[in-house]
Amino acid sequence: MSRTTTKKTVDANVGFTNECYKSIQVGRSYALMTTTGDVVTKVKGVTKAKMKQANTDNKAIRGYVSKNGNITYKLVELDEFKVLAKAINDEACDSVSEAFETHEQLKQFIHEKGGELKPEGLFIEGLKWKYLLRSAVRGKNIMMLGPTGCGKTLAAQSLVKSLKRPDFYFNLGATQDPRATLIGNTHFNKEKGTYFSESAFVKAITTPNAIILLDEISRAHPEAWNILMTVLDQGQRYLRLDEAEGSPIIKVANGVTFIATANVGNEYTSTRVMDRAIMDRFVTIEMDLLDKESELALLKFKFPEADEYALNALAEIADTTRQLIKTDMSKVSTIVSTRVNVEAAGLIYDGFDLMEAAEIAILPYFSNDGGLDSERVFVKQLVQKYIKSTDEALFNEVNDEQKDEETIVW
Repeated sequence: MSRTTTKKTVDANVGFTNECYKSIQVGRSYALMTTTGDVVTKVKGVTKAKMKQANTDNKAIRGYVSKNGNITYKLVELDEFKVLAKAINDEACDSVSEAFETHEQLKQFIHEKGGELKPEGLFIEGLKWKYLLRSAVRGKNIMMLGPTGCGKTLAAQSLVKSLKRPDFYFNLGATQDPRATLIGNTHFNKEKGTYFSESAFVKAITTPNAIILLDEISRAHPEAWNILMTVLDQGQRYLRLDEAEGSPIIKVANGVTFIATANVGNEYTSTRVMDRAIMDRFVTIEMDLLDKESELALLKFKFPEADEYALNALAEIADTTRQLIKTDMSKVSTIVSTRVNVEAAGLIYDGFDLMEAAEIAILPYFSNDGGLDSERVFVKQLVQKYIKSTDEALFNEVNDEQKDEETIVW
C-alpha cells in the first residue's frame, strides 16, 4: 500500500533547517554562498530583493520549514551562517563514523583492514581503494570517473559489500522520467482521492547509513541533476517534492553516502557535459583502464581453466586499441573495454575459438563504414594475428614432443 510522504517527515523537522546562505554582490547583481563554500546564482524561494536586503543589512538567509511542510526563507544573523558553515566543515573533516569509537580506529580500518576488505577479483590501485573507503566512512559523496567498462560500478558494489551497509541502485542513464524515478507520482482514485506514491529513491534517501549508487550520472537528463542539487549539497540534504515555491521537502537521513559513476570523453555516446554545480558536490576518484598485465590477470582470475594463449591474445588486442586511440592518427574510434574482454573470455571458456569470440563480443563495437578500410576490418586483422594455422599448431605440437623426448634420460 502506497503511503503519503511528507506529513510524517516534515512534522519532525518544523523550524529552521541547516540550509543557510550568505548573500554576496557580483557586479550589479547578487549571488548566494552556501555553507560548503559553493556559490549559486539562484535558489527557489529566494528573490533578488531578499538577496539585496541580506547583503545590505549584513544578514544571512536561512530555510524554515512550517507545520504544513512548506519551506520559506528568512533573514537571520550572519553569525548563524558562520556557525553552520563551521559545523559542516568540522563534520566533513573531523567527525568519526559511528562504527568507530576513536579516530585511531578509523585510521586503522582504512590503512590496515582496508586492504583485507578489497575483493580478490577487483583490480584497482591500493591507494584509490583506501581513498574510496575513507570517503565512504566520512560520508562523502563520491564520483567515480573513467571510461566505460573499466570497473567503476564493480568497485562501488565491492565497497557496499565490504562495509555491509544498506544499498540502493539507480541507473540514471536509463531513466526516461527523472521526476517519477527520483520523487514519485501523484495518483487519484475514488477511495483515496488524490495521493502521492513515493519512489524507491525516497525510500533510499530516508534509510540511515545507506549507500546509494547513481550509475551513469553523466548520461542522466538535466532535470535529474536539478532534482539532485539539494539532495547532494551537504548544507541542504533534502529532496523538494515540487518545483513550486514553498513545496514540501524530505530530509536525507543521517549517514547516507552517494556514489555516482560517470563516463568521460567525447567517444561515449549520449554522455552529457556534466554540470559543474553537480561535480562540485562530489569528491572524485579517477578509474583507469587496466594495463595489459592486470587485464590478463583479471581474465585468468575469472576463467582459470580457459585457454591461456587465447586470454593472452585478448589482453594484447585490447591493449593495442587502447594505445592506438591515444594517437592523433588512430585507426579506431573506440577501444576494447575490460567489460567487453571479460565477455569474450567467457565465450572462450565455453568452447568458442578466438575469432568466434571476437566476432560476437568485440567486432560489433567497431564501425564497419569504409569497407576494407573500416576499423572493424582493422581490428579483425589484429585478431587474426593471434590465430594459429593448422600447420603451425601441428609444427608446435611436434616440436614440443621432440623437446620432451630430448629431456628423457634412459
